[in-house]
Amino acid sequence: MRRDELVDLNAFMTIAEEQSFTRAAAKLGTSQSALSYTIRRLETRLGVRLLTRTTRRVAATEAGERLLKTLAPALEDIAAELGALSELRDRPAGTIRITTSEHAAHSVLWPVLERLLPTYPDVHVELAIDSGLTDIVAERFDAGVRLGESIAKDMVAVRIGPDLRMAVVGAPAYFAAHPAPRTPQDLADHRCINLRLPTNGGLYAWELEQGGRELRVRVEGQLAFNNVPMILRAATAGFGLACVLDDHVEALVADGRLIRVLDGWCPPFAGYHLYYPSRRQPSAAFALLVEALRHRT
Repeated sequence: MRRDELVDLNAFMTIAEEQSFTRAAAKLGTSQSALSYTIRRLETRLGVRLLTRTTRRVAATEAGERLLKTLAPALEDIAAELGALSELRDRPAGTIRITTSEHAAHSVLWPVLERLLPTYPDVHVELAIDSGLTDIVAERFDAGVRLGESIAKDMVAVRIGPDLRMAVVGAPAYFAAHPAPRTPQDLADHRCINLRLPTNGGLYAWELEQGGRELRVRVEGQLAFNNVPMILRAATAGFGLACVLDDHVEALVADGRLIRVLDGWCPPFAGYHLYYPSRRQPSAAFALLVEALRHRT
């Protein structure tokens, strides 16, 4: 059935119910002449007369009554389904797919999901753990989570986490044999544990800053990993210095297994953001999750 045929049938049923072209035109937001043309077109297409007019009212013919008996339940079903869709729009439900790094998933996303999801059983969330920069449009993700500086300009970005800091650390056993570095330049004399980046396969250059002076330091050592837990394991075993996010090492520093150095060269920077296409029309479930994740200082 073509769309214009459904419009014509709806017009016919409204006229039959109102028993008036005037009232039907007002209800449908159109003119009487346009409605008359619609009915003539429908009757011509069907080859039968559907309505008769008297001086007092409009009535359905026998053919019209037969059509009404079939048409009314069908249009009522359509109206009920449209109503259900409206409820779905307003009620948080559906699946939300998010690509995120492992650290953001553990530190930011999961604490919120753990609180939110029991209250909204119809909301489903899929987290894809990936440290690379995923094209969320091409890969059909609803959103992604990355550091603010990594987000494309054509995306909406919502801050969902506090400031972060890097930490340069080493084990007491390592410092027993090597003096602690006082400046980034001293790192050239130290064994360091490298991080292999997932995006381009290169080694992470340690990003240090003090007084507006930014440095990207290339370090050397025996070991390189693409996994932070392995970097921490090697660092606590005394294999060299590591540069990781501060909250990775808070407990290890607190219990003395690692010692922070170059602390003045590790200022805070903007943390994680949820990003999604600016043209996206958010569902109730997505809007709910964004609001729950939004970072409030």
